[in-house]
Amino acid sequence: MNRILALLREPGVQRGVRAAVAAGLAWQVAMLLPPMLSDYAYYAPLGAVIAVLPTIADSASAAWRSVLAILTGFALSVVVYELTQAVPNALTVAAIVALAVLVEQLKLWREQASWVSFAAVLMLTVGLDDPDTYVLRYAGLTMLGAAIGVLVTTILFPPLQLTRAVEQIGLTRGLLSRHLTDIAATLRDGRVPDPDEWTDRNRRLDRALDRMRVAATRVERARRANPRARRWQGRASEIREEARAVDRVAVLVDDLTSLVVEFHPHRRGIDQVDGGTGWVLADTLDSLAGVVCTPYHTTDGSTPDERDEQIARAVAALRRLVSLLRESTVEDDEGFFALGAVAVGVRRSLAALQAEEPRVPVPA
Repeated sequence: MNRILALLREPGVQRGVRAAVAAGLAWQVAMLLPPMLSDYAYYAPLGAVIAVLPTIADSASAAWRSVLAILTGFALSVVVYELTQAVPNALTVAAIVALAVLVEQLKLWREQASWVSFAAVLMLTVGLDDPDTYVLRYAGLTMLGAAIGVLVTTILFPPLQLTRAVEQIGLTRGLLSRHLTDIAATLRDGRVPDPDEWTDRNRRLDRALDRMRVAATRVERARRANPRARRWQGRASEIREEARAVDRVAVLVDDLTSLVVEFHPHRRGIDQVDGGTGWVLADTLDSLAGVVCTPYHTTDGSTPDERDEQIARAVAALRRLVSLLRESTVEDDEGFFALGAVAVGVRRSLAALQAEEPRVPVPA
């Protein structure tokens, strides 16, 4: 039972259930209409499926834009056909398609733009014998189905997209953490990071960030006109803030990784404290990785938990890095300044993650 409930919380499964229910209802309602319409009842489920999207706002937008695009395509086809009866059919078809594609460039249609040319060719193919009746059947039943699709999306566990956003934030955190851990391991091994390898890693991180941003934006869109929005307002706000924090940290991590890869501050003659610059730098990045992948506290604050321990470790590592910088006498060295920039980046990352100090003292 728990597995079924967990499955029903998946956005894809929820959308599938809504689409199936909406299509079935649309068909049943269309069959109750007069024969002139019920004989073409299959157009109604089409409209229902069009309108079942991840959010209520997207569903309503897709519904009216699709129907308007269909009507525009029908009107365009009829007008061009009447004006070009004296020319070969091939030229008529070419003119209709060219104009339809041109009209599709309007920003009004968004993702529903292709319905203009589809409807124009459809009217030219099967609807010109009785265009008024065909418009009523196709556009009317599609509109009916779209309205049912929006209604079902609103009533049947209206999506807030929280699950997908949490998943994407978690995946991005994991990638960020591995990013930092791997470069720390490279430094401990005394190797010079390969620029090509880290450029490729940065691209993968960028793709993960894009997916996380899209998911967080969907949460915001899902709150519009959603009856569940007030109940989950606090959680949705937490997700938005967490996504922004991870985004800021990712930018900082990208910068500090680039500094290490480009300037090799651990190889620039400032190993003047025990353990060496490379090890101090590696500990700092590794401890930041621990904070990144431990986002939540598990106790009420009276006793330290794993997050408190990770924060304490990161703060201590950052202090060692700052101490190294203070005791160094190297002047005008790019590596020295790069190391200082890394220290600033780590401090800002901890601040973005609200992890500058543990809540309670952690036993040494």
